[in-house]
Amino acid sequence: MKKNVTIRDVAKEAGLSIATVSRHLNGKGSISEQAEKKIKDVMARLDYKPNEIARSLSNRKTNTIALIIPDITNPFFPELVVSIEGLAKEKGYNLVLINTQEEVLHSNGFWRNLESRFIDGLILVSFQFTGNVLKGMENMNLPFVRIDRAAEDDENNSFGVDNHKGARLAVEHLIEVGCKKIAHISGPNSYPSSSERLKGYAATIERYFPKQKTPVYEGDFSLESGQKLTKQLMTDYPNCDGIFLANDLMAIGALKTLKLMNIRVPEDVAIIGFDGIKLTEMVAPEISTIEQPIFELGAMATTHLIDMIEKKNVNSEYTKLDVQLRKRESTLGYKKGQE
Repeated sequence: MKKNVTIRDVAKEAGLSIATVSRHLNGKGSISEQAEKKIKDVMARLDYKPNEIARSLSNRKTNTIALIIPDITNPFFPELVVSIEGLAKEKGYNLVLINTQEEVLHSNGFWRNLESRFIDGLILVSFQFTGNVLKGMENMNLPFVRIDRAAEDDENNSFGVDNHKGARLAVEHLIEVGCKKIAHISGPNSYPSSSERLKGYAATIERYFPKQKTPVYEGDFSLESGQKLTKQLMTDYPNCDGIFLANDLMAIGALKTLKLMNIRVPEDVAIIGFDGIKLTEMVAPEISTIEQPIFELGAMATTHLIDMIEKKNVNSEYTKLDVQLRKRESTLGYKKGQE
């Protein structure tokens, strides 16, 4: 059986101290070019492979970041993961993906388990920063960034989009195609992004239809809530001719329900979502949406986090990215107001 070569063997063969070999392996401290050459020659001759795990633990740096998301079944998140993982790999970091419900983050056990993984930084997506969550993160004392629903305008190291503008673009587009009775199915009001989209909707309705009542139903960003609330909306307000939904998954749920209710999309009711996930192009009719720069969002947040880990000078202010209106069949074929 081949003997495992240790750092002690390398030091002895090279005629150097273990501390000198260790400084070379960890990149800490300075050693002479002659000593460095000796170490490299001996390592090659003895086929010495440093124990990366042991080195990481001794340095408390593993080149690993954790991405915590709430729902991997929502197509928005896999698209974000692809961006983050690709950029992390490019910069020499591994990604640990943690799919968990928000309530789990409130337990001490979650943070203790995460601490045992020796990660270097965190990316949190779509979670509320309650006292328990903040306490758990403070105990870990790690750099972190917020993305999407976890991002807040007044918080540093946050990356989000212009939700208010996106809502305005969505509602103005529905008005442009001829809709006059426009409802909104929002995300949870506790999320800053939901709140901003709701404000953008309400402000735009107020501007164009100042005396009109604005039907708003609070969803949870799931396909099921899009289905359920669309049915309730159309029962309560049968004259509704346009629906702005706070994300694409709920818009897909709305499309399904409207078809089951024999309500034509877009001829009778025009619908538009928010996110820009690929799935909106795979349904019939294709769904209009407010497109977030998902790839850019993930890449910028990951670059920022790694710069924080490596203690580079970074601007910690909130970063707000722009959004784009994508006009598709679910709105462009609206006819009810023209008949």
